Amino acid sequence: MKRLSWLKEKKSPMKIVSLLPSATEIICALGLADQLVAVTHECDYPAYVTQKPFITRSLLPPSLRSGQIDEAVRGQMAADAHSLYHIDRELLAELAPDLIVTQQLCEVCAVAYDEVVEVVQSLPHTPEVLNLEPLSLGDVLSDIQRVGEATGHSEEALQLVSSLENRVAEVRRVTVNVTYRPRVAFLEWIDPLFCGGHWNPELVELAGGVDPLGRIGQPSIRLDWEQVRAIRPDVMVISCCGFSAERAKEDLPLLEAHPGWAGLPCVQEG
Repeated sequence: MKRLSWLKEKKSPMKIVSLLPSATEIICALGLADQLVAVTHECDYPAYVTQKPFITRSLLPPSLRSGQIDEAVRGQMAADAHSLYHIDRELLAELAPDLIVTQQLCEVCAVAYDEVVEVVQSLPHTPEVLNLEPLSLGDVLSDIQRVGEATGHSEEALQLVSSLENRVAEVRRVTVNVTYRPRVAFLEWIDPLFCGGHWNPELVELAGGVDPLGRIGQPSIRLDWEQVRAIRPDVMVISCCGFSAERAKEDLPLLEAHPGWAGLPCVQEG
């Protein structure tokens, strides 16, 4: 109701706060970067969003290694701690956004949805909260349309989704008849090991690979090294949640220390 009222009145540009890097990318792809008044500390694409105010920060020390982060996260969860992130409530109240885009898929990857709701209820105004919770590539595209609808830019969203669907169709056309399908180990975390979940195995399959560890549309799961070693991956994708490529490389020695690492096809073939 609030969104419809705002769209009808259109007194001023909608002010948007993104609590999710992927939401930030969607908002910018829809041409709404100027309406984005704050982003998370992890938002870095497009590069210019790093000039926006950061509305969140991690409560974990940045110097922690993968295993230490996992231990800290499990400790927080066991203690029923509310969140691994801090929301700047004063800044949020000052910005007075019309729309907050967040997620409820993972309390480790971003601010917990319950905390977002609690913070919103404490604000002097009541912004709309849009929750994104995609499980598949199709869901990701649907969420783009939902952001478009929430911001009054449905037509732009439809055009963006159509463009992305065309790109997917082109990739599928190229890979559908390939005879060699490499075995891919898509790792979302290094210590402990987690495979990629949700749409990641779908992307691997779409690109012409086979992901024996992941489950399309399902959450990531913890693995032991022998499971990874047993599939003898031809390709290994290391995509640590919340890490840049440079940061992920810092923990690569943890993988290299596993027995049989040097004998994996993906290592031998570079």
